[in-house]
Amino acid sequence: MDPDAVKSTLQNLAFGNVMAAAARNYQKELIAGEKAPATSSADQEVDLDELMDDPELEKLHADRIAALKRGAEKREALKRQGHGEYREITEGDFFGEVTGSEKTICHFYHREFYRCKIMDKHLKTLALKHPDTKFIRLDAENAPFFVTKRGVKTLPCVIIFRKGVAVDRLIGFIDMGGKDDFSTRALEVVLIKKGIISEIKEEDEDDDYLEGGRRTVRSSLNHDSDSD
Repeated sequence: MDPDAVKSTLQNLAFGNVMAAAARNYQKELIAGEKAPATSSADQEVDLDELMDDPELEKLHADRIAALKRGAEKREALKRQGHGEYREITEGDFFGEVTGSEKTICHFYHREFYRCKIMDKHLKTLALKHPDTKFIRLDAENAPFFVTKRGVKTLPCVIIFRKGVAVDRLIGFIDMGGKDDFSTRALEVVLIKKGIISEIKEEDEDDDYLEGGRRTVRSSLNHDSDSD
């Protein structure tokens, strides 16, 4: 399909979402402002065609599209830096990875430790949800220099970096209550409190929904802590 046609389709989808939301809000304002009996509610229905010609709504639409575009460009830039996924790195990659992003979470793990596998599962989920932060993991057995330099003595060990500087860490599952069956949300809350990820706002989730719609269109087109 012609790329311009695809772009137009995506913009129309976003436009439809914006206009429908605006119409719903406008209807609520009219109903709240009128003191007429409920039987007259049919007279209060809003003509969507009239709303489509409203210059204020057109500006709202343009601003929303611009914000979505900026968000998409930011996500693409972060993706090029390795954000948006949970990646394995080597000791040789370590310094460049933690200094190449403003916020980085690095899991020092051992491939045979059960608790490290639990941590991997939760971090993988959070990496997809929080693309503003880089999520990586490093095999402690193959990274003796940084294990010693960072004083890693218990695994799993999750170290938090800001612009290459280690500012905090999670040792084992202590911050999640010390049990193996903690939820991804429990880990997420801990990381939010430590300031390395942010709480997802409702409007951000809406953006993710719209982004998911774009992906749909595209697809249709083509036990205890272990010591080291």
